[in-house]
Amino acid sequence: MDLKKILIICSVILLPVSLSAHHSHSNLDRNNIQRHTGVVSQYGWAMPHVFLKVMSPNPEGEVVEYTIEMNHPPGMRQLGWNKDTFKLGEVITWEGSSDKDPSRYYSGLSWVEKTDGRRVGINQKQSVAQPSNDFTGLWKRDLRGIRPHYEPPKGWPYTPFAQEMVADFNERQNPQVECRDPGPPKYMLLPYPIQISRPDNQTIVITGELRAEPRIVYLDRNHPPAKPSALGHSVGWFDGADLIVETTNFVADRWGIHTGVDSSDRKNLVERFSLSQDGMALDIMISVSDSIYLEETVVFEHHLTKMADRTLSNVPCSLESARLYLEGGYRKER
Repeated sequence: MDLKKILIICSVILLPVSLSAHHSHSNLDRNNIQRHTGVVSQYGWAMPHVFLKVMSPNPEGEVVEYTIEMNHPPGMRQLGWNKDTFKLGEVITWEGSSDKDPSRYYSGLSWVEKTDGRRVGINQKQSVAQPSNDFTGLWKRDLRGIRPHYEPPKGWPYTPFAQEMVADFNERQNPQVECRDPGPPKYMLLPYPIQISRPDNQTIVITGELRAEPRIVYLDRNHPPAKPSALGHSVGWFDGADLIVETTNFVADRWGIHTGVDSSDRKNLVERFSLSQDGMALDIMISVSDSIYLEETVVFEHHLTKMADRTLSNVPCSLESARLYLEGGYRKER
């Protein structure tokens, strides 16, 4: 089928479509790479996944709607993508892995070519981060062999109240499904980059990409606290080369301690920030107590890796996009 016929058919059937459920990329056959040409019917630039829907002929010549799902907006922005990269009705050609189920029109992506011949890829080479001798800069999560934070930590000294909550854990309780950001320490564990800056000698600002508000750390330990909040009131001081941050003045917060573990207004948080690997890694020792949820103080580590500096993305959260993984059965119901 030639391009002219594709455009005629797609112009008739091109209608607004609802967002489909998220599917794991394990469904793709990496040995079955196919090339398609079609018309963009939807381009989603929202958290947590960028996606394309394209009307294109299947192997039998029938025009169907293919779904192509990518990384989150910050990750795609690093590859040169933005909210205006594709337009409704635009003709594109793309290449990618095909779904193992031939009846499902879900495609991977190696590259996309526009009608002017310009290609938009997903494997463009990134700039290299430079070592830092302080805590400022852009940092991304480094799990270092630790399993991603998908479930409540095992073996913690939970109170009976917290034990019931953990036993009833379900991803649908995630505040980010409702486009809400948890406070620290969970704020620091999210998979999106963190930028640390020093606007003046008395203030450190920790800005989480795609989080509504930054954390402010006051180096004046007598700085008066504001109204209690999920972010709390943070004061900091230096212990040799390390930065110590103590945060209090919290409100009750869903998943404010960790995945599946809420926090109360009694939460107390102490973080020790240490540089390693010639300033290219940031290690955080986290101590958190909360008598409502924990019978004793819990201590655990978190690690970040230096990234090349760039402007943080400020993409609004979409409830439709945030709930994709739930609709797609990301994890079975308990």
